[in-house]
Order: sequence, then structure tokens, then C-alpha cells
Amino acid sequence: MSERGALRVRLDRLVREIAKFGVVGGLGLLVNMAVFNLVRHTTEIPVVRASLIATVIAIAFNYVGFRYFTYRDRDKSGRTRELSLFLAFSVVGMVIENGVLFAATYGFGWDSPLQSNFFKFFGIGVATLFRFWSYRTWVFRTLPGAEAAPAAAESFLEQRRHHDEPAAEPVGPRR
Repeated sequence: MSERGALRVRLDRLVREIAKFGVVGGLGLLVNMAVFNLVRHTTEIPVVRASLIATVIAIAFNYVGFRYFTYRDRDKSGRTRELSLFLAFSVVGMVIENGVLFAATYGFGWDSPLQSNFFKFFGIGVATLFRFWSYRTWVFRTLPGAEAAPAAAESFLEQRRHHDEPAAEPVGPRR
């Protein structure tokens, strides 16, 4: 396979992965925001604590979605390691997400429901960039050789195509 073809295959895989990550993440966002607003408006729990509760519930939801949908084809041999890393990186994401909300609420005094929802959403966006990178790099790792297999298959097919082509006849004046 040509280098350009290999790049195209890798890019297609990345786009599919981002789309699947986005589906799970979008549903997780809905869970996160719904729980946040439910806790915020039905209890006396402070805004950042309500956000922490919502984030923990969304993390559990997202793990199931990532493991069984987005990254179902990835290595499943070390579930304890995978879950430990997922939780560790999720906690870092939770700190990023809720740090933004904390700074807005307690640093700037922006505590109206609209402001809280905006900064919660913004914090989720910033944390999502970190989560995508960390989950795909460290948690849901590609099986060894999984990326090489399609490239090897396409290279083999390309060689067969060239081998099976009839030899060209020499071009020259006819006598």
C-alpha cells in the first residue's frame, strides 16, 4: 500500500474513533448536565459539590460506553489495569472540569443557574480534550499488530495486482 493509502486508512480510523467517542461523550454530557441540574435545583448542595456528584455518575456511564462501544475492539486482557487508569485519568478530568466551575463560582462570583451551566459545560469541554488523549493513549490501548494488519493485507493485495498484470508489449514501429 502506498504511504498515502496508509495515511488515509489511519485517518479514517481516527475519524471513526472520534465519532464514537463523541457519541458516548455526548450521552455522558447529557447525563452529567441532567444530574447536575437535578441535584442543584432539588437540594441545598453547593454548586461544585453537585457538579462532583454529576461527574462521578457520568464517569461510570462513560466507562461502560467506551469499553463496550467506542473501544470494544481494543485489548481486554488487563481489565483491572484498564479500570484503574480510566479512574485515575477521569479524576484528573474531573479536577479540570470542576476547577473551571469552582473558579467561576468562587473566584468571580458567577453563580446564577445560567452561569453555572455555562461554566460546567465549558469545563467539560476542556476536560474532554484531556480525556480523549489519555483514554486512547493509556487506557484503551490498541492490540499489538492491530494497526499493522490492514496495512500488510493491502500491501499483499497490491503486490498480487502487480504480479497478475500481463507484461506490456514493447512499443515500436510495426513492420
